[in-house]
Amino acid sequence: MTGIGNSTAAFFNRSLDQMGDLRRSIERLQTQIATGQRIERGSDDPAGAAQLRAIARREALSAAEKENANALSRDLSQAADELGDVANILIRVRELAVAAGSETMPESARLVIAEEIDQLGEELFDRANALSLAGEPLFAGTASGPAFLRDGAGNVTYNGNGASGAVPVAPGTEIERGLPGNAIFEFDVSGSQTSAFAVLTGLADALRGGAPDPAAAARAAIDGLDAALDSTTRSQAVLGTRLAWVEIVQDNQNQRAVTLAEQRSETGDTDIASAIARLQQTLTALEASQAGFARVSSLSLFDAL
Repeated sequence: MTGIGNSTAAFFNRSLDQMGDLRRSIERLQTQIATGQRIERGSDDPAGAAQLRAIARREALSAAEKENANALSRDLSQAADELGDVANILIRVRELAVAAGSETMPESARLVIAEEIDQLGEELFDRANALSLAGEPLFAGTASGPAFLRDGAGNVTYNGNGASGAVPVAPGTEIERGLPGNAIFEFDVSGSQTSAFAVLTGLADALRGGAPDPAAAARAAIDGLDAALDSTTRSQAVLGTRLAWVEIVQDNQNQRAVTLAEQRSETGDTDIASAIARLQQTLTALEASQAGFARVSSLSLFDAL
């Protein structure tokens, strides 16, 4: 009797364990199908879980790099637009200087031109101190204050530094954020260091009678305006090159994002068709186990008598 009792208990325990395993498999498959995730915990697939963690770290880093590239693209585009306006200002001032260089122009007309140049100088100062969408100066290098300051006498000086600041946008790749203002608005004319602001101020003062020959002073100012325009054009080309580089990097970032997503899907996503097929098989096995257990457990020796 003891042997029969022990065998019966072992049969019951073994059957219950088998059916419990089948139920757990069914629950796991149902969860995988519902969530679309094959790996719920690291113990399900240690190697796959480790690979998913590595992919997640790479995706987080890629997201930061993508945000850097987007911000850099905005800053470079805005800086290029500002320099486009600066070039238009310088072109207009040059046109005024050519007109004021005529010996036949009356003094009253030169005074009107001087007034317009003053206004253009104010606009030039504002463009040079333009801020990014994040509120950072575009042309102050890595400094946080205004790029240029004007003293009580009207003299404009550079307030930033000479560093552009590099932004990481990809593994091993950094792109400079912009150009320092002194590299754009300060330049050399005939061996003398000057600036676009000084050229405009000097021209306006000369047209007001600050020079013995205002017409000659206007013609002489054209060299400084040409130098200012050349410096601005070169700076635009540099910014355009960096902007094109950023666009290439952004394309590569998008391709890497697709590759990482594919790797994540291959490693961690549920194969729905296969999971449904396994679920159906497991349900069938559980149903058969339950039926067999119920049938066997209901038998007794009296049935054979």
